[in-house]
Amino acid sequence: MPKEAVFTLKLEPELRAAFMAEAEAAHRPASQVVRELMREFVERQRQAREYEAFLHQKVDTARASVRAGRGRSNEDVEAEFVARRTRAESGQ
Repeated sequence: MPKEAVFTLKLEPELRAAFMAEAEAAHRPASQVVRELMREFVERQRQAREYEAFLHQKVDTARASVRAGRGRSNEDVEAEFVARRTRAESGQ
């Protein structure tokens, strides 16, 4: 991929020195490490947005289900799983 953009940032001299030393110890150019960190950040942000959208869709679906009368109380769910655990423990 052609590298045509320049990215300038300000940081503490100690942080720069430590970063440069670690990049050198890893036998990698600092610019390569920064690009990798940026790609990882972009991917994490994308995944977080996708998960948020997925979660919102699940909540919206659940709310619509409750409004349509298909919801169940916590007591009903707890009672069902007590029965399931009892059956599982007795081997049925």
